[in-house]
Amino acid sequence: MKALSAEHFETAKQAGLHLEAASSAMRILSAMSWGDDLKDKFLKTGALPKPVYPHIDTQKAREHIADARARIDGQHVVFIWLSRLADKLETTANMIDARGTHEFFNHSSKLYGRPTRLMLDGETRVLDMARQMDDILDEFDFGQLVIDGYETQMSSTKFVRALRPKLAQHFGDDAPKVRVSSKLSAKASASSRRIRVRKSARFTERDIEQLLQHEALVHVATAMNGQAQTNFPILGRAHAGTTEIQEGLAVFAEIISGAMDPRRFRRLSARVLEIQNAIDGADFKEVFDEFIARGIPPSQAYENTRRVFRGGVITGGAPFTKDMVYLNGLLRVHNFMRTVVRLGRADLIRVLFVGKMDLEDLPALAQLASQDRINPPKFMPAWAKDLRFLVSYMAYSSFLNQVKLPGFQSYYETALKDVPIVWDFAE
Repeated sequence: MKALSAEHFETAKQAGLHLEAASSAMRILSAMSWGDDLKDKFLKTGALPKPVYPHIDTQKAREHIADARARIDGQHVVFIWLSRLADKLETTANMIDARGTHEFFNHSSKLYGRPTRLMLDGETRVLDMARQMDDILDEFDFGQLVIDGYETQMSSTKFVRALRPKLAQHFGDDAPKVRVSSKLSAKASASSRRIRVRKSARFTERDIEQLLQHEALVHVATAMNGQAQTNFPILGRAHAGTTEIQEGLAVFAEIISGAMDPRRFRRLSARVLEIQNAIDGADFKEVFDEFIARGIPPSQAYENTRRVFRGGVITGGAPFTKDMVYLNGLLRVHNFMRTVVRLGRADLIRVLFVGKMDLEDLPALAQLASQDRINPPKFMPAWAKDLRFLVSYMAYSSFLNQVKLPGFQSYYETALKDVPIVWDFAE
């Protein structure tokens, strides 16, 4: 792979600065925020919400994108990366401008895909994977998975006190601030410098590790590492072109660190299924009722439904497809990890943490890193600093794929058929 000349490097830097400016002018989730009054009104009356979105002028962002395109010169892998970013940001501007219309769905699908999209194997759909995961987890009684008394609930204040020293352990003086908020709809939310926790939420010890691995050691860490990339500060920006791999990496981090909860896994699958439900024409109330049927409390069911419909059409047919990226992103990250382990290229795992990126961007960023034009990541989770467990896990995963398992499984299914249930610790 040919190195980028000094002249072209300076041109690429300027293009990157324009793209960073364009990204900073378009905050997707803020552009699709709903008023707090809509929730209470819907839960009381059941009438479809009528969100009014804040005015967002995308013209300045479009000018920066045009300036970046004017500097993208040639077919070098770095310029291909920047061109791909320009395309994503332009589609983002189109999506923001189309909020509340059916055209919004077309742009959302272009950015995040849709549940019926084929995955990289060319055969499996994200929708199929979500259904399969939902069916597998539907067999479990989650109340029996934890011995009674082992897991205790804690208040948001206690949760924050427990989280702060863990953040300090990984980030030192750069640790993000943790605050309790009474206005947050999600249980927790993170930016590069701050983590907010909903005051009314209840938490467990597992929630501490889950938030640490997902929000702090992936989302916060890659934001801080990216902001330190003075040549390409766009790596510190979260945008639609990085969402799938950011969320896939964050979910993978939960799994590899042992922080994943099967109920959370099922929520991720349910979101994909309900996005498809909305695509097929279900309106806000019908999707809300589906979440209720899953045993989700009304307040959380509303938030889950809002995630599906924000920016889209409340009466159905044109939802926001962002939440389908978690499962597809997880599969992409998992198979990337398996591949680099098989190739003996563990160095590329750490490239994922230099900033926020798509896996398609990795060749360009590795090229820049090899020329010392990208800094090594300062903040990483323990499993990325010490890769021994990850390599062992991925090698075992690859080994299992070579073993014909149906014979083993049918043997144990027969052997366990009449074995009685014992020790129901949930009672």
